[in-house]
Amino acid sequence: MPSTTFRADAVLFDMDGTLTDSIAAVEAAWGAVAVDLGLDPETVIAATHGKRAVDNLAQFRPEIKPHEMEGAVAAFEQSILDFADSFQKRAARRRSTGESSPGFSASAGSDSGESTPGLSPTSAFSSRSGSLSTPSSSSIDPSTGLRRPSFATRLSDMLASAIPEDSVVPVFDESADDKHADEKQADTDIEAAWETEADSVDRSIRILPGVKDIIDCVPEGRYAVATSGANTYAYGAMTRVGITPPPVTITADDKRLKAGKPAPDPFLLAASCLGFDAKRCVVFEDSPSGIRAGVASGATVIAVCTSHERSKIENCGAHFVVEDMRKVRCRTEGEGVGRQLAFTVEH
Repeated sequence: MPSTTFRADAVLFDMDGTLTDSIAAVEAAWGAVAVDLGLDPETVIAATHGKRAVDNLAQFRPEIKPHEMEGAVAAFEQSILDFADSFQKRAARRRSTGESSPGFSASAGSDSGESTPGLSPTSAFSSRSGSLSTPSSSSIDPSTGLRRPSFATRLSDMLASAIPEDSVVPVFDESADDKHADEKQADTDIEAAWETEADSVDRSIRILPGVKDIIDCVPEGRYAVATSGANTYAYGAMTRVGITPPPVTITADDKRLKAGKPAPDPFLLAASCLGFDAKRCVVFEDSPSGIRAGVASGATVIAVCTSHERSKIENCGAHFVVEDMRKVRCRTEGEGVGRQLAFTVEH
C-alpha cells in the first residue's frame, strides 16, 4: 500500500469523532433540543456537528441571555454525558433488581434514579406533527465500519409505533377537553418513546481505533487537544475512555478564544501554548468545520472518516484522508529541542 512520510514538531487533536466516539450521545442531546423546540432533529444534528455548543445554542436558543449562556452550555454538555452513561447505569440497575428491559411506559425510568434527559412538558405535541420526519443521515460505527441509524431515525420509528394514526382526530370533531386530552396523551407517548429509545441504545463513549497507539508514540509536551466541546464535556469524555487530558487542552469556553471552528483560533492557540508554530504541527480532525479550521491554521491536516463518509470530508482541504488512525504511524527522531515526529500515512 502506498504511503507518505513527513515530519512535524507537534500534534493537535480534535476530540469528539477523532479521539473519542460519543456521536450517539451528542446526537441524542441535540435531538432532545430539536424535539423540545419542535424542529427536525436531523437538521439540527447536521447543523451542530463540529461546532461549539455556545454557538449552536445561540443559534437555536436565541432567548438565552448572555449571562445565562455559560450555565446553559454546562447543562447541555452534562446532558451528553448523562445520555452516554444512562444505558450502562440502567443495565446495572436491572441486573441488580432482576428488572426486565422496559417497554412503552410513560413512567419508564422515572423511579430508577438514573433518568434519561427528557423533554420539556410543553414541547412534545408541537414537534409531533411533521418535524420528526425520518432522516437519511446516520453515523458510522468505527468497530464495524457499518452505518448505524441516527438518533432521529430511531426515535421517529418508535414514535410511529407508539402513536397510532387514529389518535389524531380532526379539530372540528373534538371538544376543547378532548383535544387537550389528545395532546396530553401525545406528550405521554413521545416521552415514553424517548425513554424507551434511550434505554435500548448503548451510547457509551468509546476510544476510537488507533488513538491509543498514536498518543503513546508522541512525547509529553508535543501534543494538545483543541475541541469544540466545553470543559464539562471535554474532560468528562476523555476520562471516560482512559485518556488523560493533556496540560494543553483548549476547550470552547476558553476565554482566550475569539472564535471557534471553522476559524483556526483553537488550533493556533493550542500550538502557541505548546511553543510551536502551527505550520509545523499536524492536526487530526473528523468534521468539515474542524478540517477547515486546521487548514486555515497552516497545519498539515489528517482527516479521519470516523463520523462522516469520505465524500463529505474529502473536499474540505485536508492533506490526507484516512479511515481512522490505524492508517497512521508515528515515531520520534532526534533528541532534545531538535526532536521531530515522523508520520507515515497509508493512502
